[in-house]
Amino acid sequence: MVDALVHQLNQTITPQINCLECGNCCRSLMINVEENEIAPVAKQLQMNTQQLKENYLEISEQGQMVMNTIPCAFLQKNACTVYQNRFSECREFPHLHKPNFNGRLFGTFMHYGRCPIIFNVVEALKIELHFHTESNDIPNEAMVKTKNDYENTACFM
Repeated sequence: MVDALVHQLNQTITPQINCLECGNCCRSLMINVEENEIAPVAKQLQMNTQQLKENYLEISEQGQMVMNTIPCAFLQKNACTVYQNRFSECREFPHLHKPNFNGRLFGTFMHYGRCPIIFNVVEALKIELHFHTESNDIPNEAMVKTKNDYENTACFM
């Protein structure tokens, strides 16, 4: 039940958020990279895969290939310069379309203050599930917050 509701809220809220006004995910997340994702990015950047690995990737302590900088080296003016070939972890964020929302709560709440999509989906979910105990504090419908609502908050630095 929760997965279906999260998916529905995500489909409603995501189109109302302009990620180009935020870019916090690209400025603050460690991006995991799969081996099969390297060649398309290298080709787009007109370099070979070894050059891409040397310039932009490293192996984490856990043995996972990751971007070697935070913020992402491919972020320019809140836009991804390799968007067509961006890594799957970037493509999938904020992961609200995936099953097992309850099993991913820790990760979701880690990004609650970072991502306006997650923030708005969680707030709408709280309303839908009657999370508040004071019924007069609950708005009739979820209000999508935009950059103007967060002008001086951590969500839109």
